[in-house]
Amino acid sequence: MIRKPFFLVGAERSGTTLLRLMLNHHPEISWVQEFEYSVDLVTDNGQFPSLNAYYDWLETHRIFQSMEFSIDKNLDYSELVDSFLLQIYNPTEHKIIGATVHRHFDRILSIWNDACFIHLIRDPRDVARSCIGMGWSGNVWYGCDRWLEAEILWDKLKNKISPDRYIEIRYEDLIKDPVKILTFVCNFMGLDYHEQMLNYDENTTYSTPDPKLIQQWKKKLSDLEIQLVESKVGFLLVDKGYELSNLPSINPDQFQRQQLKIEDWLYRVKFRLNRLGLSLFIADFLSRKLGLNSWQKQIKLQINEIEKKYLK
Repeated sequence: MIRKPFFLVGAERSGTTLLRLMLNHHPEISWVQEFEYSVDLVTDNGQFPSLNAYYDWLETHRIFQSMEFSIDKNLDYSELVDSFLLQIYNPTEHKIIGATVHRHFDRILSIWNDACFIHLIRDPRDVARSCIGMGWSGNVWYGCDRWLEAEILWDKLKNKISPDRYIEIRYEDLIKDPVKILTFVCNFMGLDYHEQMLNYDENTTYSTPDPKLIQQWKKKLSDLEIQLVESKVGFLLVDKGYELSNLPSINPDQFQRQQLKIEDWLYRVKFRLNRLGLSLFIADFLSRKLGLNSWQKQIKLQINEIEKKYLK
């Protein structure tokens, strides 16, 4: 098993992809993108899934399949997910191996009990806006749920590990002063900062950090949207070091919350329908509703091919 692997954790749309690209461009670091498939099927009390069920699940997992990892069926669960990291690790070049995990990252300790963590946080008002653009939510009320869940989970996790095993950084600070923050991250991992970390724009679609692009919520969210996010996560937003707007606080009543729920559902359905097309959308619904696993597997593979065009 890998000793002291590092994990980048935080909500999706919090800048984890950008930081992962920076880390992966350090000549002594090897980093795996979204590694949730290592923990998604682990239970909250640390029980591992049956290996046969796990093999079957991975067959249609888009991100896992894109990595082209080999599966050694002689390994137990912990050894198997550890082997995935080892397959991109070159000990003659790399000193550090790590991966990004957005959810259930507390379960990492069931596999690597000496794991270390880099927690990245971003203003939830920007995260909520970004989640709408991804089609994951239909309004900011639901768009901030992923942020809320990740931050509550992180607060629980960091109380289980010693302070020398984690650091916390803000996306906004990374954008404003990337060299300073990357130096801090590298030092945490026992490395020196390397200038190649900011050369990721040469072979990816991501541009270099631009401070003008932070706090976009101030320009792109309506007053009501800002109030909705702050009413739902404001208590934690302040605790994380972000300032509230000067807008009056609101508390949506039961009828308004039901409207937000319907709006969210309709938006996500329309988004998915536009992306998949009517026939595939219906086939996906029916195969899951009827429990036709073989058909669902075929549908899932078709959906994966479509999503490859959109998801980064």
